[in-house]
Amino acid sequence: MSADPATDLMERLGTGDGARLLGSLPPYDEAGSLALMTRLRAEGHDPELVAAALTQARLRARGRARLGAWVDDLLLTQDGLEQATRPLVAARRADLLARAGVRHVVDLGCGLGLDSLAFARAGLAVTAVEADPTVAAAARANLARWPRAEVLVGDALTTPVTADDGAFLDPARRTPGVADRHGRTRRLRRLEDLSPPFERVTEVAATARVTVAKLAPSFDPRDVPAQARAEWVSLDGDLLECALWWGSGSPGRRAVVGRGGPAEPTWYEVAEVDDPPAPLARADALAGYVAEADVAVAAAGLTGSLAAAVEGHELAPGTGYVSAPAPVDLPWARWYAVREVLPLHATAVRAWLREHHPRTGPVTIKKSGVRVDPEAFRTQLRLPRRAAGVEEVILMLTTVGDTPRALVVDRL
Repeated sequence: MSADPATDLMERLGTGDGARLLGSLPPYDEAGSLALMTRLRAEGHDPELVAAALTQARLRARGRARLGAWVDDLLLTQDGLEQATRPLVAARRADLLARAGVRHVVDLGCGLGLDSLAFARAGLAVTAVEADPTVAAAARANLARWPRAEVLVGDALTTPVTADDGAFLDPARRTPGVADRHGRTRRLRRLEDLSPPFERVTEVAATARVTVAKLAPSFDPRDVPAQARAEWVSLDGDLLECALWWGSGSPGRRAVVGRGGPAEPTWYEVAEVDDPPAPLARADALAGYVAEADVAVAAAGLTGSLAAAVEGHELAPGTGYVSAPAPVDLPWARWYAVREVLPLHATAVRAWLREHHPRTGPVTIKKSGVRVDPEAFRTQLRLPRRAAGVEEVILMLTTVGDTPRALVVDRL
């Protein structure tokens, strides 16, 4: 048993009376949590253990959307939940490491051990290293069913990695401790703020057989190291992460787009093209259709690859919208037909709506490539009360060529 009370409680939740108590709890209900706590204490349960078990129940309820049904088998912390990899993304990464010939992975800074869990499920041996003893206790409980997964309390800066190992690093990207009213801690965005630092990532990459570093999806494509492959990953329209790979595949940028819902998705890779079409130079060159690149494609700076695939042109650099003469069926793009091109002024858009849609239905405002607050723009439109049964109007606020425009588009 640990001398640290927090670690002791986490260890108790993973085994014996604590695990039994946690397994007996009903689905978490915030309104009924106080009454449940009172009842459990009256039944003779350790008050500290009851509080810790209810905290786990609350975290599991919060993590269900991210981690799925298997969240009920996990011990969690708030910071660990914020940084947890989606299971389907972790499974894909583990499969790629196994295909690259990796047999043993050193998870440097394993947190709750959820990526290590994916490695173990893929048949890999795992050494998971975590500096925080309490978090390591949670990881040990989460990996208890996998005999080839070992959790060590140690320093990711000094843990040895050999040339035969695969290495995984998920540097902390949030300030630990203080959370906002939604339970989220402050996100760190600069490479120099990561822990372990990015210098340790590149040091490991120079040694290990294959190295993967999970970074924030906002990672700037211009900062990709020369020898690394960078993958921006999305799943059903949600941008989840950027992962840097060394030792597997060719260097450069990729967008990895997952489609298929909560079941096993289909993954599509979008690579750089050698000579992407130039963006539109003028607003009057806009064609009749607009393709919206998947969020991973846009984040990777690969909208030019979409333009090349559909024989079109990005509306303006960085918008993620591509003008094309006809739709092309791609799983990593969404198509719209252009109905009207208007000046980007609320008065002009309001006049068009009053003429063409006097009975206003839902108005969806999309924005990219312009410095406009969509909600402030909606207020300026002074929309009448929504009428039932009226078709949706989609406004695309963007730059076309060199001019800000409001496009009225229809979803295809």
